[in-house]
Amino acid sequence: MSSRILIVDDEALLVKGLKYSLEQDDYEVDAAYDGKEALEKAQKQRYDLIILDLMLPGMDGLEVCQKIREKSQVPIIMLTAKGEDINKILGLEYGADDYLTKPFNILELKARIKAILRRVSAQDTKVGEQVIKVDDFTINTLGRKVTVGGKEINLTAKEFDLLLLLATNPGKVFTREELLEIIWGYEYFGDLRTVDVHIRRLREKIEKDSNNYEYILTKWGVGYYFRSTPK
Repeated sequence: MSSRILIVDDEALLVKGLKYSLEQDDYEVDAAYDGKEALEKAQKQRYDLIILDLMLPGMDGLEVCQKIREKSQVPIIMLTAKGEDINKILGLEYGADDYLTKPFNILELKARIKAILRRVSAQDTKVGEQVIKVDDFTINTLGRKVTVGGKEINLTAKEFDLLLLLATNPGKVFTREELLEIIWGYEYFGDLRTVDVHIRRLREKIEKDSNNYEYILTKWGVGYYFRSTPK
């Protein structure tokens, strides 16, 4: 079955070109040209991935991303204008899984789409259920669900993949470069802030005390790791 992609951008020519190119790779592609239309389609249809422009008329991409994240974990690639570094980070803070700077190479976009869909598909097709428990913290790999103290935590696809990698390798320290290579699956041109943002978002969602982390710990000057022994 073909993966379904929603493109959200107010540049009609760009949307037309992207739609044609992605359809050549057998994706089913839908389009929306403003934030309101994007939300309506995201709520009514099931998409495997959303390509979302930051600058949209009316409701901007950050708000659209945030509202989608309230109800869905669908992977989101945010498109930002060249030089808008702060907006790239904001996009990740609001729940985007990845970002790409305009103008971009269509082959790079396709590579990122494939990497994200391949990782989600691999998780979805795993046979059996694996449950990881640490104190009152639980990860269910079959349903891709995380609970803390019995309360389900809503994670993005990338946040879940990152957490699962750390939790299934307790005590092992991963550098940010290693996490980029393993989780994102392609060269990220040294932008290590992506990892830091996702780690910060994970901690905000699963840690009880922001001044005393219990689960995701930092090895200063090296990287991040998941606690290996009871606290």
